[in-house]
Amino acid sequence: MIRLILVCLWIFMMFVPIGLPVFLFLWIIGLISPALKDRLAMRYTVLITRGITFLSGEKITAIGTENIPKDEAVLFISNHRSFFDVFTAYRYFHGCCGCVAKIEWKKIPLLNVLMVFLHCIFLDRSSTREGLKATMRVTEELRSGRNFWICPEGTRSHGDTLLPFHEGSFRGAFQTGCKIVPITMTHTDDLFEKHLPWVRPAAVTIDFGKPIPTEGLNKSEQKALIASIREGIQRRYDELK
Repeated sequence: MIRLILVCLWIFMMFVPIGLPVFLFLWIIGLISPALKDRLAMRYTVLITRGITFLSGEKITAIGTENIPKDEAVLFISNHRSFFDVFTAYRYFHGCCGCVAKIEWKKIPLLNVLMVFLHCIFLDRSSTREGLKATMRVTEELRSGRNFWICPEGTRSHGDTLLPFHEGSFRGAFQTGCKIVPITMTHTDDLFEKHLPWVRPAAVTIDFGKPIPTEGLNKSEQKALIASIREGIQRRYDELK
């Protein structure tokens, strides 16, 4: 219970008494230098996530961080097991990195402000039209030089077998020709989901695979690549769990 209270207090502090002036500052900076605003918003996000992982007792083993390109926009593709996936992964991303989140997150005050600063996209999964719009926006963000992170399962998986991947999650990479970096995470659900509502310490692993080229692939090659990435993440998950 103590860890849950500490995490909640940290989140409250970073989004209300500290967050409100920070967000105002970021908004003003964005009027002058959008690129600087992106960098500062990312740094503030990393500070928040580091505090959460520290207070929760999360011990992270990171593998393959040298595989993350630093001079080009990439699409990160990962499995999805827990709310703590976000807190675990964001510290390793370079530059500004947006993500696709379900539309419900847009209703959370202040969190939605930070997510907008990070260029996150809110997806209404009940609307095919909105899904297409989200795909187009991901493509635009990648073309603008920003990294993006998507969990193509679409929701958290609670078993040891990955859910099917949504092919639309990869369209931004195929349309821009950017590289895909596969991410495999294990045991993040041991921190929270397996014993709701309590937060408990756990050792987790995050593994970054080698960047995968996507430029010049035809439709059949794209489908084969999606299947290959899912199989690779599943295989790596089985090895690490």
